[in-house]
Amino acid sequence: MTPVFDSRQCTLGEGPLWHPTRRQLFWFDITGNRLLSRDATGPRAWAFAENVSAAGWIDHDHLLIASETALFRFNVETGARQDLCPLEADRPGTRPNDGRADLQGGFWIGTMGKKAEEGQGAIYRFYKGELRRLFASITISNAICFTPDGRHAHFCDTELRQVMRVALDPDGWPQGDPQVFLDLAAERLNPDGAVVDAAGTLWLALWGAGRVAAYAPDGRLLRSVPFAAPHTSCPAFGGADLATLYCTTARQGMSPEALERYPLAGQTFAAPGIGRGQPEPHVIL
Repeated sequence: MTPVFDSRQCTLGEGPLWHPTRRQLFWFDITGNRLLSRDATGPRAWAFAENVSAAGWIDHDHLLIASETALFRFNVETGARQDLCPLEADRPGTRPNDGRADLQGGFWIGTMGKKAEEGQGAIYRFYKGELRRLFASITISNAICFTPDGRHAHFCDTELRQVMRVALDPDGWPQGDPQVFLDLAAERLNPDGAVVDAAGTLWLALWGAGRVAAYAPDGRLLRSVPFAAPHTSCPAFGGADLATLYCTTARQGMSPEALERYPLAGQTFAAPGIGRGQPEPHVIL
């Protein structure tokens, strides 16, 4: 069985980020309005007054965090918050979801309706102080990740069960139309968060399937890593040599019977020796 990294239960665990200079994993409980982590002193947590879902690292002490009203700079040592720009602050029915930094120093963040209303979300990119909407009419934004050469991005609308791939220009902005990279509709699989390792393999959490599946750059299924929770939500590589695959999970939408069957649901897992990730790039403000 894959070891539990942190036993705190998240209603909707998401957004794991391995901070390369702190050598520390951060992640979120979106609907619990919490940022979580562990360091040498033990478990740590920060509470917010709104949903928070994803982060990129700016420097040793600062994260860029996406909330339901803003992208903000957050000091994990002092708790100081500095809002950088609004994020759908005029739309109280939406919240942030999946997000990740690209190799050019931009930060991609997806939004969605709080009740997953059809087409109410979008995918944005924040780069050097500018927030630009890239793709609209998204129901459940997910699978934001980037190839090791920085020339392509992946993303998905979980509702459509397709992971898309789009070319990027030298500054990291999309060019051309997105193409289907994975079509999981026939298997009725639900793509959630994803990360690409140093070899270009895409590791995709499958919501409801209790596993993270690895796909080659040509879309071939290579292997799957099972977890003792059905709602695997997002993977991240970290640890020594970036060889540990962390995965957040969720309890959202599970019946009492399912929660009894899967008592570890909502906890955060760590599978050692799985592969070798690429270091998460820092966000350029």
